[in-house]
Amino acid sequence: MKKKPKIPRVVIGTVLVFLVLLSVFMAGHDLWRQKQAQDTFEDLADLVTAPEDPEESQVESSAPEESAEAQEPQEEQRNLSLLFEQNADCIGWICIPGTAVDYPLMHTPEDSEKYLRRDFYGAYSVNGVPFLDGRCSLESANLIIYGHNMKNGTMFGELDRYARDSYWREHPVIRLSTVDEDREYEIFAAFQTRLLYEGEEGFAYYAYTGDLSQEEYEEFVEQAKAMTPYDTGITPEYGEQLVMLSTCSYHTENGRFVVVGREKIE
Repeated sequence: MKKKPKIPRVVIGTVLVFLVLLSVFMAGHDLWRQKQAQDTFEDLADLVTAPEDPEESQVESSAPEESAEAQEPQEEQRNLSLLFEQNADCIGWICIPGTAVDYPLMHTPEDSEKYLRRDFYGAYSVNGVPFLDGRCSLESANLIIYGHNMKNGTMFGELDRYARDSYWREHPVIRLSTVDEDREYEIFAAFQTRLLYEGEEGFAYYAYTGDLSQEEYEEFVEQAKAMTPYDTGITPEYGEQLVMLSTCSYHTENGRFVVVGREKIE
């Protein structure tokens, strides 16, 4: 019986070295792509926060300095007109102050997941861009916005920190700027869940979106609050617009983490 020829150790070693180098290259390439995507978002953020009139900005900066006591922190004002001119799919800007959530908001009802793996300009991007569910409009009773849970904490990668009430207390609001107005939502619920199998009973949070009846609205609020591991003391009332931020969660198969806010009306 003939013995099978042995593979020389040098060949095995060469293959192993190649596989290690390939893994390092792929990991580095992924990091580079994520860095490129984040740089694009930072450029867009600079674009929408830049003053419209540079001369006016210079005049303001040359004014006498006020005392530290008289100075109050100013809310960042966004001018989205240039953003809309560059891409008509953009309908606003979503932000949670003090977190990494600070991105354009896309909406393509005819192709809801168009920006799942595209950047703002339409090129392939592992990060994608946060997008509003195609079943919604900005006037819907309950908006649902999707974004990726990136391991480096960008995009919606910090949402699962809302599992702790201390994080909610530090970051209690979601801001949504549109062409017409700046909206602010008080976060009242945050919970782990998962996508349900077809025919499975349970709380399918993603079904409670768009225009809801009063019964559906109150049912959603009750379920969302019950699944939140702490009491925010906030209970929305029918007629107050809701917004959900939804991202993947790795606690279970098809897991999701959801943060929900109600619009503050002054």
